Amino acid sequence: MDLNELRSDIDQIDSQLIALFEKRMTVSEKIADYKIQAKKSIFDKNRENLKLENVKSLVGSDENREPTGELFEKIMEISRKRQYERLSANGVTDENAETDPAYRELNSNNNSLILFRNATDQQTYLRDNLVILSDKKLADAHFSKEEQEELIHSMMSILIEESARRGFYGNLWHTFLALLLVSDENAYSMADEMRGDMGGTIKELALHDLSCFKKWFDIDFSDMTERLHVPEFNSLFTYEVGNAESKVFNTRVRDRICELAVDLARCSNAEEMLKELTLFYKHYGVGKFGLHKAFRVRHEDAGAVIEPIRNIRHVELKDLVGYEIAKQKLIDNTEAFVSGKKANNCLLYGDAGTGKSSSIKAIANEYYDRGLRIIEIYKHQFKDLNDVIAQIKGRNYKFIIYMDDLSFEEFETDYKYLKAVIEGGLEKKPENVLIYATSNRRHLIRESFKDKPAVLDDDLHRNDTVQEKLSLANRFGVTIYFGAPEMKEYDEIVRVLADRNGINMPEAELIAEARKWEMNHGGLSGRTAQQFIDYLLGK
Repeated sequence: MDLNELRSDIDQIDSQLIALFEKRMTVSEKIADYKIQAKKSIFDKNRENLKLENVKSLVGSDENREPTGELFEKIMEISRKRQYERLSANGVTDENAETDPAYRELNSNNNSLILFRNATDQQTYLRDNLVILSDKKLADAHFSKEEQEELIHSMMSILIEESARRGFYGNLWHTFLALLLVSDENAYSMADEMRGDMGGTIKELALHDLSCFKKWFDIDFSDMTERLHVPEFNSLFTYEVGNAESKVFNTRVRDRICELAVDLARCSNAEEMLKELTLFYKHYGVGKFGLHKAFRVRHEDAGAVIEPIRNIRHVELKDLVGYEIAKQKLIDNTEAFVSGKKANNCLLYGDAGTGKSSSIKAIANEYYDRGLRIIEIYKHQFKDLNDVIAQIKGRNYKFIIYMDDLSFEEFETDYKYLKAVIEGGLEKKPENVLIYATSNRRHLIRESFKDKPAVLDDDLHRNDTVQEKLSLANRFGVTIYFGAPEMKEYDEIVRVLADRNGINMPEAELIAEARKWEMNHGGLSGRTAQQFIDYLLGK
């Protein structure tokens, strides 16, 4: 017998199954009509279980017994859904319908979330199962007693895992629900991020979802803990983290989420909850861009992925000793940008170790509260730039795309692509995006003596070649020079850093040792001074 003959046999069997299924559904509708008249409930779990056991007992082969049970369980679920639809059409209510998973699934469009649907699979699994376990009727309809007792321990483990790596404390159920709300990037949350309540019809949809969250916030788990013999579950309502730090959020954002959970739990209705949540969106934003300062780019086959940098060095501009003119130019340009005024792409160039990269980190820290975010991208990732810009151009934040130690050799041509992205392509650069770069080279591209007019070579249009090399640097409207400090400036940097770090050493000895250090460790620079201080602190 060949494959086509076998497929033909399958088609015939399927035709018979379809005919029988349609006949069964007709009978199911008649049963619904009878139950309407008799005022009987659709779902009888005990009868369903007996029916399934009976069906499986009729199966001849062991390997088909369980699959047959699964098939008929699905058929009966479909039949009950049809019966519920029949009841609804006749204006009849089944008081026990909520205990039936088929009814809950059928009515999920009315009872589930509309906007806040972007939780991870694990988060959804945790949330839904704890909601079910908290209600004895629902729990008994979905799980046996043994399954419930096993499931609750699994849910505790997931809840602790979700919370501990973020450093959450207090009522972990409430902080988990707050996390779902502040992480969900949807039409409402993204409209309100960094701006506050924007009103409109979308607000009514958000209120629908918040009414669901209000029910979840108000769940009393005391009956569940007694019923399933898990008194240890109560410890999750007063959870303490000790000295553990968040591996996901900085401390300030972590604390604000925990505070939001407390505020939401105090609210008496969905309207009050939405006000608190909208206030959070206004001050912090939503999702990864709202909860993190800095990001890096990872390339995948589907495109560029912007992922948070969990721990960024908390440096401020006031921590950088000297370079007051350079810092002020950087502040002025960034201040204009975050204020919605015209601002320029910015190139910080000069000697190594003079604070160029630290200045960018300081900008990220100081302007985070005003909606500034930094995305670090490397030279080999320039092909992802358009994708990155496409992802951020519609958001209500200001983004600086940061390129550290940017420079090109003569044989590298990636700078031509960067030129078009910065300025020169047909598409207008978004108003909420600037590019900041640091480099040891003023003109970014390696230059040589053959670029000088006096040197003869085979380049007939040498001036054009020079202009081509300068054109990338010229696309940065603000250029800021960071030069190596003179000896007196270096001494002052060492004195200030030593004082900040509580190093008690006679000044003459401190300066003498610092000068010895710089001669063997990279010369005069702020970085060398910091390395010297770190050396003293480590002794």
